[in-house]
Amino acid sequence: MGRVVTTTISILSQLETAVSKLGSDSNASSSTDTVPPLDPTVDALAVARDSATLIKAHATKISLFIINKPFTPTAITKVLRELVAGPLPALASAAQLCDPKRYTRAVSRDLAWRCGRVFRELKELVNRIPTDGRVLSDAKKNSSFGIGADKGSVATTGLLWSACDDVVTLASLGVAGYLMQKVEQFRDTLKDIMEELKEWSEEESSDEEDDDDDNQGEDTEDEAYGSADEEEALGHTVSQANQTQDTPSAARTAATQDMLDDLMNSHTHIPRDDPERMRPRLDSCLRRLRLTVLLYQAALKRRFKALPPLPPPSTADDTLSRLDEIMRLLKLLPERFGSIALAFYELDRELTDSMMETCFSEAFAVSELLSKPWAAVDTKDEFADWVLKYQIEIKKAEI
Repeated sequence: MGRVVTTTISILSQLETAVSKLGSDSNASSSTDTVPPLDPTVDALAVARDSATLIKAHATKISLFIINKPFTPTAITKVLRELVAGPLPALASAAQLCDPKRYTRAVSRDLAWRCGRVFRELKELVNRIPTDGRVLSDAKKNSSFGIGADKGSVATTGLLWSACDDVVTLASLGVAGYLMQKVEQFRDTLKDIMEELKEWSEEESSDEEDDDDDNQGEDTEDEAYGSADEEEALGHTVSQANQTQDTPSAARTAATQDMLDDLMNSHTHIPRDDPERMRPRLDSCLRRLRLTVLLYQAALKRRFKALPPLPPPSTADDTLSRLDEIMRLLKLLPERFGSIALAFYELDRELTDSMMETCFSEAFAVSELLSKPWAAVDTKDEFADWVLKYQIEIKKAEI
């Protein structure tokens, strides 16, 4: 059994390395000897879903075998061989088959990352298979999450289940569903930044407690957010925030949120005389930020819900290249607005002006990309007229 365990660990390491390369910029389309090719007509997401489901079932058997008497090396060896012969190479092949040119860069990279996590967590579990012919002790079975402590087999199995479930979740969403979920996450990040900036705009220094300053805060809110009639004219309202998944982008969003919270607790306020004219800049930024949140919401309804079947039947279809650029900008804008918020908290006028110019140029660019229908790019529809209104409002909000 020891040789089978060692071989399985080696194969898992190779597969983890292979799929991690698939998720990188320089090796996104590279192939490796450890990942057998599949027919390009095969649905990569369906293969990933089925493989992850099988890996989870086999891993559950291993987890039970190593903690329950009698210890049965032959049963464990059988399960390991079944894994190596079927679902492990199939999952790696699914990651390879998920070509960015057919499934978008976002889906391809995320699937590769999730598959790599499955291999990594399964390797942890296989490493816990006892070689002394005895089941694991309670100490090795139960988790201990202290700093520097080793995870028990039960905790390790739980992490593997979670990794497999994440692959199944992505595959079940499909390309369009996954992209919509990401856009919702980007939109919710924008809403968080907007709320923090709004809250900061209403705060006062210790010497700013008179009624005039209170009224100024109220006027700022009205000007920054606009009226309900304006939202109705644009055709959409901002929906409630959705919970993000534990993915690399979600982790970065959480890190950005922590950084913003720290700065919020240490920043200075806009002085009463406002020599740098930060207040008008903040009002302009809040107004355009609110409009951009509406753009995300409108794009979800009018463009992403109307996506054609993905992946497309032919790589000659330019929908994927357009989608990649749209997703790049939609992901970038929350980062840009986060940087603008930090510049405001530091009362840095020059950096604020520079960041706002870059940010709203990119917002204008993504609105142009979204204005055209997927199928008939040379035609205009109702949403194209909406985008024109958005662009006009963005221009009007400039200081």
